[in-house]
Amino acid sequence: MGVFDRISRMIRSNISELLDKVEDPEKVLQQIMVDMQQDLREAKLHVAAAIRDQKKLENQYQENLVMANKCEERAISAVEAGNDTLAKEALRRKKTYEQLSQGCKEQMEEQVESVQLLKTSLLTLEAKIEEAKRRKDLLIARQKRAQAQKTISQTMSGMSKSSALAALERMEGRVKAAEVHAEAMAEMEADSLEAKFAKLENDDVSDELAKLKAKVAADKEG
Repeated sequence: MGVFDRISRMIRSNISELLDKVEDPEKVLQQIMVDMQQDLREAKLHVAAAIRDQKKLENQYQENLVMANKCEERAISAVEAGNDTLAKEALRRKKTYEQLSQGCKEQMEEQVESVQLLKTSLLTLEAKIEEAKRRKDLLIARQKRAQAQKTISQTMSGMSKSSALAALERMEGRVKAAEVHAEAMAEMEADSLEAKFAKLENDDVSDELAKLKAKVAADKEG
């Protein structure tokens, strides 16, 4: 029963505590499942051996019964032949075979119970190992999520402590300053254009005024 006890202890153990102490939990879980399968194979061999012992006891029980019956037949033949000495020897052997048969029967009955218990335990272990497989897959998924979250948190923490963000902020300030300068230059250029247009308009008005004055003077003379 050592194999069964070992597998049961493994299944009952807190695997999460083990995972906290290793660098590659997935590899550890895979190895645990390999060990469980190996122990399960050994357990099946124990059950098979127990079944063989049961069959052997059954055969011995039947063989002793057959021999006891043969001895009884020989005793009858000896009595019919008038040979009491031979009849007594046959009866003594019959008794011996009957005792052996009874012993085999008692051991056989105990072995039947033992085999049935081992079979039941084996089925339970197989079910628990299947459960352990499912738990293993869930634990691996949980561990991967935790590792991913840890990596992201470490990256974010490192970014907040590095000069990268400060450099980005400085660059942002420079870009904003360049944008303000460009806007100012554009505004100044617009003002210059407006002044030029205003000058052209004033020149046109002056020409019109000169023409008007010339016309008025010509009318007076006429």
